[in-house]
Amino acid sequence: MNQKIAQHRHCRSCGKAFVGDDKYCSEDCEKGNEETMRKKKRQLLTLYVISVIIMIGALVLSVL
Repeated sequence: MNQKIAQHRHCRSCGKAFVGDDKYCSEDCEKGNEETMRKKKRQLLTLYVISVIIMIGALVLSVL
């Protein structure tokens, strides 16, 4: 009654199960994930820059 599931991996982008050694099920998923990661890095960098600007502004205003 117990059926065994074949050895497989799950795509890091879409979560679909596939057989192979790659991290993604297709090149489309890989490219899509790369674009998503690029956008997240850009957002994080923007957040850091804005935070530093706000901190500098607060320091300048506190000295005045």
